[in-house]
Amino acid sequence: MRFFLLIFLMAWNAESALEYSPGSKNASLYFISPKHQEIINGEISIKFGLRNFGVSPAGVAVPGTGHHHLIIDAELPPVNQPIRSDKNHVHFGKGQTEVQLKLEPGSHTLQLLLGDHRHIPHDPAIASEQITILVH
Repeated sequence: MRFFLLIFLMAWNAESALEYSPGSKNASLYFISPKHQEIINGEISIKFGLRNFGVSPAGVAVPGTGHHHLIIDAELPPVNQPIRSDKNHVHFGKGQTEVQLKLEPGSHTLQLLLGDHRHIPHDPAIASEQITILVH
C-alpha cells in the first residue's frame, strides 16, 4: 500500500509542479480552409487561422504565443500534458500556419490545438472547433 501511495504522491507533485503558459479567453483558433463538411478531391490544403494570439516556434518562449498542432481523426488530448506526436497529432513546431496533406479517401475529423514552447496547451486551452471533411 505504501508503494501505491508513494507513486500517487510523486504523480501529484509532478502534475502540480507543471507550469502552464497563460492563454487568452479572447484568442480564437480556426480553419481558414477546408470548411466543415467540405468534399475534397486529392491533396488537402489546410490553412490555420488565429486571432488575438501570436505564433512562434516550439522551443522559443514568447509570452502570448504558441504553435499549431493538427489533430486528425482523434479527440483532443489531455490539456494538462504535452501534446504527443504521432499520425493523429501533427506538430507544426517551426511556426507553420498551413500544410498540404494527403489523407486516405473517406470521412475525417480535423481540429487545431495551440501548444506553448514545450508543446503543452495553454491555460485556458486554445483549440478550434472540430470539423469533418470528406476525401475522394
